[in-house]
Amino acid sequence: MNSSAKASPWWTPSVHADRRPFLIGRNAIQAALRGFFAREDFVEVDTAVLQVSPGNEAHLHAFATEALTTDGQNAPFYLHTSPEFACKKLLAAGEERISCFAHVYRNRERGPLHHPEFTMLEWYRAGESYESLMMDCVRILALAAETVKTGKLAYRGAESDPFAGPERIGVAEAFERHAGIDLLASVAADGSTDRDHLAAELRRVGMRVADDDGWADLFSRVLVEKIEPYLGFGRITILDEYPISEAALARPSARDPRVAERFELYACGVELANGFGELTNAAEQRRRFEIAMTEKARIYGETYPIDEDFLAALALMPEASGIALGFDRLVMLATGASRIDQVLWAPVAEYGR
Repeated sequence: MNSSAKASPWWTPSVHADRRPFLIGRNAIQAALRGFFAREDFVEVDTAVLQVSPGNEAHLHAFATEALTTDGQNAPFYLHTSPEFACKKLLAAGEERISCFAHVYRNRERGPLHHPEFTMLEWYRAGESYESLMMDCVRILALAAETVKTGKLAYRGAESDPFAGPERIGVAEAFERHAGIDLLASVAADGSTDRDHLAAELRRVGMRVADDDGWADLFSRVLVEKIEPYLGFGRITILDEYPISEAALARPSARDPRVAERFELYACGVELANGFGELTNAAEQRRRFEIAMTEKARIYGETYPIDEDFLAALALMPEASGIALGFDRLVMLATGASRIDQVLWAPVAEYGR
């Protein structure tokens, strides 16, 4: 077979026939989750794709566009990378429980688990702890499996039982257990980080350190290489209490100010969701955004604007918890698909075609 031959398009009848069971499973899971949220008294909302800011994370890449005003002037916009800012504005407006299936857009992302356009399921609970989101996740994963009549989540030969109780482990404990690194020894009480201390720890355990690596780069390297390969096997894992510097939109933990009320959900080594006890301090949120944009400028030579309306809305936003779940990834694991494009009805065209 000619290795340079291109695969048949997704709309080829034979290819579509192979994909169709995954797609029907997708529809069934989405309907089941809509029913779940309705029973929990959530209001489903719909947010605008065009935003003045796509988000202010250093390693997040957006699609930029522009609008023409009625007088013909150019106005920059971005396709949103998450409906988060709009959802929090709705909390400020007075909504208390909201859910949202949103098409979102992220540049520089394509692979078995990544797609330039994908579906994010977000939901928010005003006045409730972020532990309530963990329980939501447990119920949602079980419901997805029940809906497609499977007893397991699966990906590339790995399996996870969605009906078993989840493992909950703190990030610092995971670093100690899987990498032999005392992570919080490099984090001060005010949340500031000591890059050189963490670099020395990586060298001690035989990991690579580059001269231009920042603390966040080193943290991510350990997480990807030493921690994630052990998460969500056999049963789902809740990785909890991220260092405050790695949780720009989350409030500090009352237990330890060095860490935040942030958790990620894993099954079969795949990250499925990212949840927070939401930060509502506008001044602190601005400070964190500015730090992230300084880092983005250093690495990529670009920045994104700050959504001033979002910061203004934080003054009215109640204490809340919120979470973003990669809906397509959940469908993959529940249906046994091996690539994200198998569970998308009409994937984005391949670049260069």
